[in-house]
Amino acid sequence: MIPRLLAATIRQRIVESNKIIILYGPRQVGKTTLVRDLINTLPYRSLMVNADELVYQTILSSRDLSQMRLLVEGYDLLFIDEAQRIPDIGINLKILHDALPNLKIITTGSSSFELANRTKEALTGRTWTYELFPISLGELRQEQNAFQLQQRLSEFLRFGTYPDTLQLPNATDKVHYLRELSSAYLYKDILEMASIRHADKLRKLLQLLAFQVGSEVSPNELGNALGMSKDTVNTYIDLLEKAFVVFRLSGFSRNLRKEVSKMDKIYFYDLGIRNVVIDSFQPLDLRMDVGALWENFLVIERRKRNAYAGQYANTYFWRTYTGAELDYIEEADGQLAGFEFKFSHKSAKAPASWIATYPGAEFTVINQENYMSFLL
Repeated sequence: MIPRLLAATIRQRIVESNKIIILYGPRQVGKTTLVRDLINTLPYRSLMVNADELVYQTILSSRDLSQMRLLVEGYDLLFIDEAQRIPDIGINLKILHDALPNLKIITTGSSSFELANRTKEALTGRTWTYELFPISLGELRQEQNAFQLQQRLSEFLRFGTYPDTLQLPNATDKVHYLRELSSAYLYKDILEMASIRHADKLRKLLQLLAFQVGSEVSPNELGNALGMSKDTVNTYIDLLEKAFVVFRLSGFSRNLRKEVSKMDKIYFYDLGIRNVVIDSFQPLDLRMDVGALWENFLVIERRKRNAYAGQYANTYFWRTYTGAELDYIEEADGQLAGFEFKFSHKSAKAPASWIATYPGAEFTVINQENYMSFLL
């Protein structure tokens, strides 16, 4: 077992609060395992519900408090796995929570599109919401030292950090697992979620996004390449984001005449998924996209770090029309920090226009010598 950094936080919420706990995240990152392990350490009599089972779908979508009371009678804690599969789950959880305020409720969901849409309004003020990612560097650091992690850097960039991928013994098994994982859920869930008919265009869009990691993405250009409208491209990207496949980084701008802010950069939640989309698992010394892999790795690992530490920051990239740029920006508590990512051990100076426009902002180059302090 790889200890999860969220475990202590969620355990505390279960014990000290009666709010509903919602745990989001991609499939196969360990949401169910985490909750089950926590439940096993707690003194509550717990009912674990698989939302794929029709009997539970019927009762938990019924809006019938008497039926739901019968279901949970004698239990202290209700755990609903993949709750987005239950119709009207939000209003039913509200009914249950309001009628039985001492019943502890935990739900998991692999689609923020489905679960958030079905719970947000009904459960306002009644939830604690968390996101579980593929394994983070911080979680691995609990059991491995910096030298051991550095030796695995190439593995992380090629195969990602899904729990099963990390524990498989060789590259062949890792690739096989990633192919099965992507075919089993990556397209299926999204296609079902939004009734998308053109699976081939979704795959081609993902491939184009994979090739453009670290670059600004133009929905117009993507639409022209795929024979789709700009609005359809944006809809598909939004669905991919809500299914925890990709996420966006917007351009930072307070000087609209000089700074580019209209297009986003798009990164993958996991580099193994990114690489399986384009079927590219070559060693790093044979690749032309190491810079893009390094950038995606640093951005997603920093996102995990901030989320698990409860450190909230607005995140961006920065570029001017004259060509000055920074890979990553964080804005927190009124302070700006800019970062340039270098896979080599090279250093770099802050762009003069960055210093001139934001004189109080920080600037740091993140390379292989200091990336662990940035991510831990």
